[in-house]
Amino acid sequence: MRTVDGRVAGRRGQQTRQKLLDCLSEMLSSSPYRDVKVIDVARKAGTSPATFYQYFPDVEGAVLELADQMVTEGAELTEVVQGRTWVGKAGWQTAQELVEGFLEFWRRNDAILRVVDLGAAEGDKRFAKLRTKILSSVNSSLSDSVAGLQAKGKVDKDVNPAAIAGALVAMLAAVASHQKGFTSAGVKQAEVKPTLALLVYLGVTGKKPTK
Repeated sequence: MRTVDGRVAGRRGQQTRQKLLDCLSEMLSSSPYRDVKVIDVARKAGTSPATFYQYFPDVEGAVLELADQMVTEGAELTEVVQGRTWVGKAGWQTAQELVEGFLEFWRRNDAILRVVDLGAAEGDKRFAKLRTKILSSVNSSLSDSVAGLQAKGKVDKDVNPAAIAGALVAMLAAVASHQKGFTSAGVKQAEVKPTLALLVYLGVTGKKPTK
């Protein structure tokens, strides 16, 4: 772990750096990204702006670090899909667990993901790359699942596995980032999950699930 000027950070320095990241994450949960200033993060962490700048070039740089840590966590979503069956009742279970895991991951990291989405939408390649990395692990696993079913003759040969997977993951991300909007529209969370699972199962297998 190094400081901005290239020096190796000691144990206390690493603790300070992590505390700054934790405080920034907490602030992003309650304040708009554009309103978060270095001086406020430093004050909340009980240190100075000068200390903040030892570890990060600016707030954006610290957010990118938080997002990068989240990429590792997002890779765990592959375990929900990788090697799982999509046939029969077990396949329906796979679809449900993928939706549950995806929505939970998004809720847990909502503040950072909002900033990543904003940066990506504004054309910042760093945020766009991180967003792609977050979603690509699930994307790849789903694509492999469709290709596996296709090889067994269970999915039409004209289907493009990567396109199906990309569309499903984009749908999951869009719904996950809009979870509060469903509630305000009168749709209960309990109704969103099975609907998403149904769409995912249909997308992967081309069939209605066996429940």
